[in-house]
Amino acid sequence: MHGRDGSDLIIRVPCGTLVIDEESGWVLADLKEAGQRVLVAKGGKGGRGNAHFATPSRQVPRVAEPGQKGEARALLLELKVIAEIGLVGLPNAGKSTLLAAITAARPRIDSYPFTTLAPNLGVVWLNGAHCRYVVVADIPGIIEGASRGAGLGNEFLRHIERTRVLVQVIDVSRYADPDPVEAYHILRRELSSYDPRLTQRPYLVAGNKIDLPCDPSTLDRFQQFCQTNQIPLFFISALKKEGLDPLVSYFRRMLQLHEEGHGADEGCPGAGG
Repeated sequence: MHGRDGSDLIIRVPCGTLVIDEESGWVLADLKEAGQRVLVAKGGKGGRGNAHFATPSRQVPRVAEPGQKGEARALLLELKVIAEIGLVGLPNAGKSTLLAAITAARPRIDSYPFTTLAPNLGVVWLNGAHCRYVVVADIPGIIEGASRGAGLGNEFLRHIERTRVLVQVIDVSRYADPDPVEAYHILRRELSSYDPRLTQRPYLVAGNKIDLPCDPSTLDRFQQFCQTNQIPLFFISALKKEGLDPLVSYFRRMLQLHEEGHGADEGCPGAGG
């Protein structure tokens, strides 16, 4: 509303923000890249001032045209975290502890369910032929029925859509409830209920808390289950930082397969199931 001196109103948002028209529900833009812009509301057309109507005989006209109003709309801005690797699991499976063990992130860690209320991000360095940093996201805990709104509901599931590789963190200690195989099935069902495409994403399983007392028969049964279904399995202790090097090394392999275009139907390890 300042004529030629007027300027655009720019709202800066983080990468991964969806811009949604509140009235229609249409997605106007998916801002995935830095510097990406979208015009969501146009300014009104400017009116003509009295100088426009000046003539030799009427040098000071007292008539003018008002400017038109600009567009007005209500928008919803929804952030979906962008990360190469997503850590998913039941509450208290040790996802935040694992994130803290392999990155410099310091998420809140405690012994009660739903300590993590929003995704935490960390960065891990992957050595190898193509050294690189990758972003790891710790997703709030999943419980049975989460895709229907139980627990934190869909608040966490939308963030999983952005990840390239999923790491299912499962408590394999003697104190785990449910047992590891059932925990695996719960996670797969909830991912499938939310979006069947998530179950086709490359994934692996991290059997966590081997530093605690474990039932050997339960570990053997879980390992046999993973071998039978060709699921990459790594037994780790995120708290004691045991078994993490092979796990992180496998991250690099799975990301390379993903970037080369290998999906579930092309034999990517851990895809499907």
